[in-house]
Amino acid sequence: MAATTFEMDGSVMEGGGQILRVSAALSCIQGASIKINKIRAGRSTPGLRPQHLSGLELLRDMCNGNLEGATVGSSEITLTPGKIKGGNHIADTHTAGSVTLLMQVSLPCALFAQGPSELCLKGGTNAEMAPQIDYTVKVFKPIVERFGVQFDCDLRMRGYYPKGGGEVVLKVNPAKELSPINMTERGNITKIYGRAFVAGVLPFKLAKDMSTAAIRTIRKEIKDLYINIQSLQEKDKACGNGNGIIIIAESSTGCIFAGSSLGKKGVYADKVGIEAAEMLLRNIRHNGCVDEFLQDQLIIFMALANGTSRMRTGPITLHTQTAIHVAEQLTNAKFAISKAEDENANDTYIIECQGVGATNPSL
Repeated sequence: MAATTFEMDGSVMEGGGQILRVSAALSCIQGASIKINKIRAGRSTPGLRPQHLSGLELLRDMCNGNLEGATVGSSEITLTPGKIKGGNHIADTHTAGSVTLLMQVSLPCALFAQGPSELCLKGGTNAEMAPQIDYTVKVFKPIVERFGVQFDCDLRMRGYYPKGGGEVVLKVNPAKELSPINMTERGNITKIYGRAFVAGVLPFKLAKDMSTAAIRTIRKEIKDLYINIQSLQEKDKACGNGNGIIIIAESSTGCIFAGSSLGKKGVYADKVGIEAAEMLLRNIRHNGCVDEFLQDQLIIFMALANGTSRMRTGPITLHTQTAIHVAEQLTNAKFAISKAEDENANDTYIIECQGVGATNPSL
């Protein structure tokens, strides 16, 4: 790629950390400098937060790069990448900042490294405003592997708000190139399962209450499936106090959806369970092949894949529109969104992408 510097406006569309993550990852993969300004201008505390900063520092280390302007609160950074080398790297948010968001910025880069990478990511594993680690392992991982992505995710310690203290180790093998995916047939829901957990000093009864309320809610709509939501007390591998639930549904064609919720002070456990169940049901109803949280996470892989990917989704989220905007600005990938036209297509769309076919020169 030409030695150009891309400029990216961090305030457009979703105006949050996602612009930063997708832009920085694509800059590294393409070996092109990027200047991002107005970072998280749409947020109540604009500029870089600790988790965004540790994500950028992780990328800088992974690609022997140079990072300017990166301090907490900064609204403008410049990243000049070198070669993505692989090897061992550590990123620690020192807060309950999400390890799964650190993974979103680093995983695509590790795929184009010169050798295998081992990334030790520390922070919150089950944090608000980010996928729970269980979602990443059970939903994101099996689907993203369809692109030819190979990685292991070892959950060493769970970490909860406000302290964090969680630790996940990611082992990633580089890929020669990514294959396109075609996810347009939903099929029938065949399986619903999940986990309701309490950690630290919280009583086990909360897990039972979340699970019972969730099952009761799903039963109103889906009557004929066995629903297996385990109630768990996390003792050994958990730092801090927390409770939450994640419920996963699988379809006959291998589509995977989830609904999740975390407990908060003063919120009844039943309400947490019901919220997760309603989220899952909402994502099953639209008859797409991915849920609202997976659609935007797959955009960067569709953009980099060698060929045309197609994905059937429910309503297109602002996060997805933002990821597409960034991918089209920074690569030659071409996206098209059309309304699905079959009889089950209420509020269902097809996202099609002609990927750039990025290859790993060192493989």
